[in-house]
Order: sequence, then structure tokens, then C-alpha cells
Amino acid sequence: MKEAGYYDESITNGVVVMVEPYSQQKQIQQVVYRILDANLDRAREGLRIIEEWCRFGLNSGQLAGECKYLRQEVAVWHTEELRAARDTAGDPGTDLSHPQEEQRSSIKALLQANFCRVEEALRVLEEYGKLYHPKMGQACKQMRYRVYSLETNLMGHQRHQLLWRSRLYLVTSPSENLLPTVEAALKGGLTLLQYRDKDTDDSVRLELATKLRQLCHSYGALFIINDRVDLALAVDADGVHLGQQDMPIATARQLLGPQRLIGRSTTNADEMQKAIAEGADYIGVGPVYETPTKVGKAAAGLGYVSYAAKNSSVPWFAIGGIDANNINDVIDAGAERVAVVRSLMQAEQPTLVTQYLISQLHRIQPES
Repeated sequence: MKEAGYYDESITNGVVVMVEPYSQQKQIQQVVYRILDANLDRAREGLRIIEEWCRFGLNSGQLAGECKYLRQEVAVWHTEELRAARDTAGDPGTDLSHPQEEQRSSIKALLQANFCRVEEALRVLEEYGKLYHPKMGQACKQMRYRVYSLETNLMGHQRHQLLWRSRLYLVTSPSENLLPTVEAALKGGLTLLQYRDKDTDDSVRLELATKLRQLCHSYGALFIINDRVDLALAVDADGVHLGQQDMPIATARQLLGPQRLIGRSTTNADEMQKAIAEGADYIGVGPVYETPTKVGKAAAGLGYVSYAAKNSSVPWFAIGGIDANNINDVIDAGAERVAVVRSLMQAEQPTLVTQYLISQLHRIQPES
């Protein structure tokens, strides 16, 4: 048998031709089959992990159904021919690992890791699939785009579910004990935190926001940035909270995308209705009482709390001067969620105060 790249003037009129021997073609084919088999397994496994959370964690038939559909579409290409090429014992990759694969810090980290796994597998299938079947590359490309959309919808859905479940919202103020205080509140059951600091240098804010985001996600809590969309994007926050003088919600949405949360402060019925119409995911209602956090701003009072209870179609948080001494008055006015600053940031025992406030917010509402 002649070697690949041999020169045969009688056949090629003097042109050198690279010829791939049949045995080499078969060897390459088997390698391609193994690559396809491994990545089909990887994509199906990753989708199943995501599907289980959509089904049991989010109770979302729609998202679970999309996962199942994608799994079945991937399975169509997992033929017996490709399975037969599998060589688990001879695969050097089975012993490869990385410390980040050994543990998951949260459900979010688990989901993101498996979305990356599926998306990477589909990209491999898209390219090597072109060597296997003329339609496989295009099919895997379209599935990859659907997985991108699924990731966006799922992460947004999960944030919204946690937002609806959150009763207590801590808005931070500058403090030497910022991180310990926040962690103490998280230990008490806090699930929603806003980092608010209007005067510190950006470099310090970026460092603190990064640490707070990591802390919140390790406890399964949402992390929101006050005012600064750029900072929220920089640290991968769950969303941003905007005041009445900040950028329009539509502009923030364009920058943040559909999956992150946007909140808006409101002080009266007109501001509330406008914020909801513009697409706010939640609103702040207040200040209920006069507070040094909002210098010179008159209290909106309990009447606005009662109005929000009857008219808001999105989650809302009563805010402004609320503490352990008056929270029950706010609850009696119709509030199911409250946001606090000083009552936790200045508390001697933030964990216990957090637990008390949450317990009051979960108590049975009195019948009117």
C-alpha cells in the first residue's frame, strides 16, 4: 500500500495529491463518533439536571417541558452507531477533574455550571456533527440557541420566585461592620439585600459589592445594587433599585436584560402606577415614617401602605422608619413585606432582629 502524499504522475499529471488511507479514515471516523457520543451524553445529562430543578424546585411545567423537549431532540441523534464507539475504559478524560467541580456553592452555581456544560457540548456537536450528518450541525446550532433562551428564562424565573417569597428587605448603610452585619442577617433568614452607598469611591464600592454578592449567593439570597446599573452589571448582581430621579426603567431594562430585577421607589399612588406600567418588578412604598435616610422627605404614611395593598400588582415593600416597635402597625395597614435600614444595620443582634421581623411578617393577617 502506497503512503499518503505519494507522487503519481500518470494519474495526476504531475500534481502532488494528499491521499488519506482507508484505515486512517476509519480511525478518524471512530474518534469523531466517540466525541459525538461523549457530548451527546454530556448534553442530555446537563439538561436532566436542569429539568429536575425546574420540575421540583420551581414547580414550572413550562420550563421542565422545554428541558424535556430539548433532551428528546438531542436523543434523536444518539444512534446505536455512535454508542458503539464508546470506550469508557480507554478515555483519559474520566480521571480529569477541577476543584470547582467538586462542590457547588448554591443552586444558582449548580444551574449555571450545567447550562455551560450543555452549551459547550452542543457547540462541539454542532462542529463535529457536520462530519457525521449534513443536518446535525444545524440542528445542534438551533438547540444551542434554545438553551440560551432557556437559561435566560429560568434564571429570571428563579429570581422572581425568590422575590415573591421574600418578606424582609435589608437596605444597607455605610458601616465598618457591613459584612458581618449582613451575614448575621442572612443567618437569620434574610433573602433580599440592597447595597446602598452613595458617597464611597467606586473602587471601594466595587470591592464591597463583589463580596456582598458572593455572600448573598452563598446563602441563597438576592443581591440588588442601589441606583448604579453599571455596578450591578460589573458584579453580576440580581438587579438594581432605582429612585424617582434615576434613569428610566426601560433604559435600565435594555442594559440589564430581561432576567434581572428592577425596583423603583414610590411615594404616592401616581408614582406607583407609573412604575408598574413601566415594568418595575417590585416597588418601594414610603417613607411610611419620617427617617434620616430620606432627609427632608415627608412621610407617606400608613394610608399609602393601605392603598398599595389594594392596588399593587407587583411585590411591594413598605419602607421608611420601620422597626420592631412599629412593624405590626405597618402589617395591620396591609403590608406583607417591609424594607429596613437602621433597625438591622444598627442592631446589636442582627440575626435575632431579622428572625423577629420575619416571624411578624409571616403571622396571620387579621380579618377586616
